[in-house]
Amino acid sequence: MTTSPSLCFAIAVVTASLGAVSAGAQSRGVVPPPRPQPAPAPAPPANADRIRPTQSPLPDDYTLQPGDKLRVEVYKDAQLSQSVQIRPDGKITLPLVGDIPAMGMTPIALRDRVAAALKDYVNNPVVTVIVVEGTAPTAYIVGEVNRPGPVTLQGNMTVLQALAVAGGLKDFADAKNIRILRKAAAGAQTTIPFNYKDAIKGSGSTSVLLQPGDTVIVPD
Repeated sequence: MTTSPSLCFAIAVVTASLGAVSAGAQSRGVVPPPRPQPAPAPAPPANADRIRPTQSPLPDDYTLQPGDKLRVEVYKDAQLSQSVQIRPDGKITLPLVGDIPAMGMTPIALRDRVAAALKDYVNNPVVTVIVVEGTAPTAYIVGEVNRPGPVTLQGNMTVLQALAVAGGLKDFADAKNIRILRKAAAGAQTTIPFNYKDAIKGSGSTSVLLQPGDTVIVPD
């Protein structure tokens, strides 16, 4: 059977039309969007093994001492709000009011003192005192001991215990006339006598407790 040229042309047209319809259908097909990939977990910092935990909360009766870092906030007054550190003389310096004794006070007591000092300059000042970083309570042993220097106070440490930490007295120490120099909150200094020989016998000034900043002098 012979196919006529007109029939061949018709078949070619139909085939081309079907191909165009198929291609159009694919181009109009709805392609589902790719599924979102979960974000990768953040990598730990390079020094993660050296990050130290935050400082433990301080007790309510914590007494301030030289070296403590404080944040003094005055409500709605950014210029008066300051980050300060208690100096060796036991004081801090604030705008308007100048030097204020802080050593030996609790943060609440210092807050009240700062608020009272600001009343001459600010109407009803609202003050907050935060201990940002507290220092380890330390006393100092000088003179005729085997290891003079600072001693970290562990709980209620007596003078006798501190002298033991300092290695004990040297052979020519004047054990009867040891003195403890203690600074009061107002900056005044008091002297407390201590008799080592009475203390080791369980009498006399055995119960004398050291305070942060005390200096124990052991003469020869």
